Amino acid sequence: MHPAFSVIFLTTLIGVGQGLFLALYTGQLYSVVKVLPVQDSPGFYGVGSLIAVAFLIAGLFASFFHLGHPERAWRSAARWRTSWLSREVIVLPAFTGMVALYGLVHYSGLNPVLFTFRETFQVDLSLLIGAVATLLAFTLFLCTGMIYACIKFLQEWATPLTVVNYTLLGSASGFTLATAFAAWHGSGLTSFYGGWAILLTVLAFVTRVAALIRNARIRHKSSLQTAIGVRHVRIEQKSQGFMAGSFNTREFFHGAPTTVFRLIKWTFLVLVFPVPVFLLAIGLGAQAAVVFLAAFAVQYLGLIAERWFFFAQSNHPQNLYYQTV
Repeated sequence: MHPAFSVIFLTTLIGVGQGLFLALYTGQLYSVVKVLPVQDSPGFYGVGSLIAVAFLIAGLFASFFHLGHPERAWRSAARWRTSWLSREVIVLPAFTGMVALYGLVHYSGLNPVLFTFRETFQVDLSLLIGAVATLLAFTLFLCTGMIYACIKFLQEWATPLTVVNYTLLGSASGFTLATAFAAWHGSGLTSFYGGWAILLTVLAFVTRVAALIRNARIRHKSSLQTAIGVRHVRIEQKSQGFMAGSFNTREFFHGAPTTVFRLIKWTFLVLVFPVPVFLLAIGLGAQAAVVFLAAFAVQYLGLIAERWFFFAQSNHPQNLYYQTV
């Protein structure tokens, strides 16, 4: 398939926003059960949520460049009963709004205690709002991944690993950014976020490599014989049938040389996984915010390459007919 950079930025940017919020809320949950220190500064969760919202809005803005008629974007939500895309269109702004409300409650101090559990754990308003936002975050991961995993004839995408990788890669990048943010803020959660960022990156590496191995072993159901309805053992294509290109030849194949295709694969395998883990480990030893920020920047650049490869690797059956120009 032909990778659209608008969709690449949409999926990677909202993934960072989702992961960053999940990191903030996880830190708050651990502080409620007295495992981590409470963050007394209202700006920690408030500013952190603002950064997450900025990434989510940036991703939503990038998606408009993929539309032929942006003024009709609202219609994309009409098929929510059957379309994962429509569900994503509904869940994304709902999640963004809840994250904004979560940050506002923290920053404004309008965060009353709703009830106390066992006279020890206090459940306040932000904890309840965060729980709803967390549910929406994982629902958004599911919707985004299923947009591609539900397309059965694109066999590289049609696997549960698609949803798993979207979730883990987004969470890893968000926790890496949360580590940099906590270090910049002088928070005691820096090591906590850094440890989770390393763990999530390693888990994402395992599942992403599993997807690569699976895709390399795929036996495609379509062939030249099934494409043209001829069952002869030997079929050799000489021409695609016309001299000029078309929508089919532009949008259903990436057009990159094999060397570039392989280079991008190894680029994202290096930038998304080992380099950020190495930088995070150094940063945890030195407690240097700039090192954590570099880890996030490198990982995000790698995610752009990873998402390009994800789209380009999918082989549309129609390419059997248009493979020879």
